[in-house]
Amino acid sequence: MRFDIFTLLPEIFPPYLQSSILQKAAARGLLEFGIHNIRDYTHDKHHTTDDTPYGGGGGMVMKPEPMFEALESVLGIPPACPVIMLTPQGRVFNQNIARELAGKEHVALVCGRYEGIDERIRENLITDEISIGDYVLTGGELPALILVDAISRHIPGVLGDPTGADDDSHASGLLEYPHYTRPPEFRGWKVPDVLLSGDHAKIDKWRREQSLARTLAKRPDMLENATLSESDKKMLKAIKEKMKDE
Repeated sequence: MRFDIFTLLPEIFPPYLQSSILQKAAARGLLEFGIHNIRDYTHDKHHTTDDTPYGGGGGMVMKPEPMFEALESVLGIPPACPVIMLTPQGRVFNQNIARELAGKEHVALVCGRYEGIDERIRENLITDEISIGDYVLTGGELPALILVDAISRHIPGVLGDPTGADDDSHASGLLEYPHYTRPPEFRGWKVPDVLLSGDHAKIDKWRREQSLARTLAKRPDMLENATLSESDKKMLKAIKEKMKDE
């Protein structure tokens, strides 16, 4: 899968993209990154990419000319892939959107800066808008990295464990179960016996119970949309009754 990222701060991206899982996936040809400096598509000596807003008001607005030239030069006219603006006005990013975008061969991410972008960019270049939450950041660079990371986890071969992304929190509509590793006892705190038993059926049952209990305790709102089996519903009922007794 290819990501083309358009930004005023290209130096932000290499340290993360050239590390760990993403770097290894790129080396194996599973991921490809193009980082494009919007300033390279300006034609004045100051490389101007912003100007004051018509109608007055604070802040600066990203100009349309450099953005159009950057995207059209790299992606063609019209762009042949989804062009996503990272903005607080977009649909809120989640695991389902990450899975949806992982099915694309090519995605472009546009990182805004300043007060905002000229509306003609939004209307004529952008095909989707995504927010990473109901708060405002200085620019779209961090959200772009979050999208790249979350999307890449769903591309076959990127993770060492082919089912790893399926077990993550939110992947199944529930929070993930607790994890333990060696030593079996640390400062008097022991790993649950069931995880040392070697009985995989019991381990799977324990993990599902823990996942349900953790979701109920921390994010009960998620249970409203989670797909639950009859066994899950029985476990959840028992968990609720136990919580009442405690």
